[in-house]
Amino acid sequence: MRTGDVCSYYMDELYGTIFSMKRWGNIKESAISLYKKGKTFSEIQELLGVHVPKSTMSVWLTHMPLSFSARQRLIKARLKHVEKARIIAHRSLKEKRIKYLEGIFRRNVHLGKFLEKMEVAKIVLAVLYVTEGSKVRRGSIMFGNSDPDIIRLFLRLLRTCYTIDEAKFRCTVQCRADQNIPLLEKFWSRTTKIPNSQFYKAQVDPRSKGKISKKPHYKGVCRIDYFSGELFWEFYQIGKILMGR
Repeated sequence: MRTGDVCSYYMDELYGTIFSMKRWGNIKESAISLYKKGKTFSEIQELLGVHVPKSTMSVWLTHMPLSFSARQRLIKARLKHVEKARIIAHRSLKEKRIKYLEGIFRRNVHLGKFLEKMEVAKIVLAVLYVTEGSKVRRGSIMFGNSDPDIIRLFLRLLRTCYTIDEAKFRCTVQCRADQNIPLLEKFWSRTTKIPNSQFYKAQVDPRSKGKISKKPHYKGVCRIDYFSGELFWEFYQIGKILMGR
């Protein structure tokens, strides 16, 4: 390369460097101006239309004094970003949990068919009663729960495993003071398929008087009585057998 060409090459490099430094200087000034207006790093990058590494912007801007309004805007923008990130993370966790629970359901869905076997149905029924039923009144069975599905399962198994006299059923709604008793009794009558005429007077929890119920979908507790000492002792003995006593 000739001497003149070498000089020309280095002059071009020098001018290029100077231009680049000037351009970055302009970008830095623009970034500082935007930051003083309370813009976040992401907003500054978007407005400048240039990708400036956040580490570089941090060096430029972190110790820059800000007005009160600019600080407030930055705080609000960061809180909004955190909330958005939280929602995205929550949605992702929810989707993972749904897939996880669906997998468990698919692995165990076949177990429902075992309830078609009388022996298995009796075992499940006895376990339900031993865990949730009364062990005091031995001339009848008394079973209560606030979950309609548990009540349905208990009655379905009871009606499947034994010859039941429907007239021997009695129901009692146990609820809070601010609940609508007629509506609750109608709900539990539909759930249990036991007519309202076989419902005892509802029992209101005296501790709930003057207090507002926090669970709008709570239907109280449905207590089922069935007059049969024989069934009580059968459940009792099956429970002893299952516990190895």
